[in-house]
Order: sequence, then C-alpha cells, then structure tokens
Amino acid sequence: MAKTKKEKPVLEGLAKFNRVSKPMNVLFSIIFIIAALCCVIPLIFVIIISLTDKTSIAAVGYSFFPQKWSLAAYAELWNNRSQIITSFLVSIVVTVGGTVLGLFLNASMGYVLSRSSFKFKKLYTWIVFIPMVFNGGMVSAYLIITQFLYIQDTLLVLILPLAVASFYVIILRTFFQTTVPDSLIESGKIDGASQLRIFFQIVLPISLPALATIGLFLSFAYWNDWWQAFMYINNKNLWPLQYFLIQIERQIQSMIDQAQYLGVSATELAARLPTDGMKMALVVVIVVPIACSYPFFQKYFISGLTIGAVKG
Repeated sequence: MAKTKKEKPVLEGLAKFNRVSKPMNVLFSIIFIIAALCCVIPLIFVIIISLTDKTSIAAVGYSFFPQKWSLAAYAELWNNRSQIITSFLVSIVVTVGGTVLGLFLNASMGYVLSRSSFKFKKLYTWIVFIPMVFNGGMVSAYLIITQFLYIQDTLLVLILPLAVASFYVIILRTFFQTTVPDSLIESGKIDGASQLRIFFQIVLPISLPALATIGLFLSFAYWNDWWQAFMYINNKNLWPLQYFLIQIERQIQSMIDQAQYLGVSATELAARLPTDGMKMALVVVIVVPIACSYPFFQKYFISGLTIGAVKG
C-alpha cells in the first residue's frame, strides 16, 4: 500500500493568529539578543573603566582593552569606606522601608478606589488623578516638609515624598478592577472576614504581578534618588549612596579646577586621584545591589502568575 502523506494540523481560531514562523522566531531572537547586549555592554564597559589605570585613560581614552589595569579607584574608595558604608546602609534602609510603605499605601488606595461600593469613589479618584496633571511645585513641597512636617534631616524626608504616586495608584486600581472579582470579595464577607483580612489574605496574594511591578518601580526610585537629600539633608550620616557619588564628583572637580591656587601638594593630590575610574568604581558599587533585586521580584512575579490557575 502506498504511504499516505502526513497531513499538517490545521490551526484554527486564535492559534492561527498567535503562531510564529521560524524566520520570524529567528528575527525576534536576534532583536532580543541585541537589546540584551545594549543593556549589558555599558555595565561591562563601566566595570572595565573602573579597573583601568589613569595613565591609560589619559593616553588612549576609554577602551575595552586598556593598556594597563589598576585597582587604584577601588583603593581610593576603600580609604573612604566609613562614609560609603554609612551611605550604603542609609540607601538600603530607605529603599526597603520606602518600598514596603509605598506598596501598602498605593495598594490600599488602589483597592479602595476599585470597589464600586465605595461611596466617595469618584471624588477620591479625581483627587488622585489631579496631581498627575498639575503639580504644586517645589516651593510648596519645601514649605510643607520644613515648616509643617519638620522632617528635614531625618530618614522620613527620604521616604515619604516618594511613597505614593498617582500613577501607581491608578495602575493598581485598574488591576484590582479587572482581576479581583466582586464575587470573591463577597465570599470573604459571607465567611465573616473583615475588610483588612480580605485585603491581606485574599486580594494581595492574587495581585503579586502588579505588586512586584510597582515594587520594582519604587525600589529603583528610592535607590536612585538624590534630590531629596540635596534639598533637605545636611547631616553627612544621612546621605544616601547616590548623593554621596555626586558629592565625590563635586569635590574631585573642585579640587582639579582650583589645584593651581591650592599649592603643590594639592596639585599633586588632584593629579594622583583616579577621577574617572573612581566615579565608575562607585557606580559599580551602586549598580550591583539594585541589579541583584531583579531575581527577587522575578520570583514573586512568576509565582503571582500561577496563583489561582486551574489545575487538571
């Protein structure tokens, strides 16, 4: 008997439109590889510059293959390790504390605004939405923080101004509206659960993807923030790591600019400092911890996607 040709499966419905041909799959893979390299290569370049000798940078500029390697930049950072450790701890406390507080405040506000039974839903939605369009300005914020709240030169001034954002509240409100059904809330009420228990034990566990996303935004905002310290912090022991980097850059540049007026010893010191390498070394110290937070958020993001799935 003649062998019949194997018939190809016929794709119907959404499967027909969601399929990706092999050439397009290769093209997409190439695009994503290029995008990944665009993110990784600059970080590798920064690490190389931090390990490059100052004379090599002066001779040939920045290069992936420097003529001479050196740890002078990291040695200079080690000489300032007390302030770096203090600023590092401040950044960690502010980032962790601010992210936790921000998630609670944004999620609770978003949850309340997502419930149709809330009587003042429209009013508070407008109150949350208006700051996305109109800003009170820097002067009003400064007066509130220094003349009303009196939280300058405290860790609170590094946490509270960034804890809540209208953008985060709107995202979470939309997520709760589209993901958390009213029937689930009603079942919790029938079982005698309070609103706080429903929020913490029912709503939040099935909202991990949104919480992980907002948590990532908040952690980056806190870790990279230097403006609050610039405006409200005078105590060096409360400087975050980013603001310490800016202070180092200012001091080095000021020393270089004024070296000819400061005498021979200051001139030699300015010439000996690994200016570019030291900046890049501190950038490495700043970037590595926040880069390590990606696996943490990715873990909860994936687990959040699988919660509530129907198992066969």
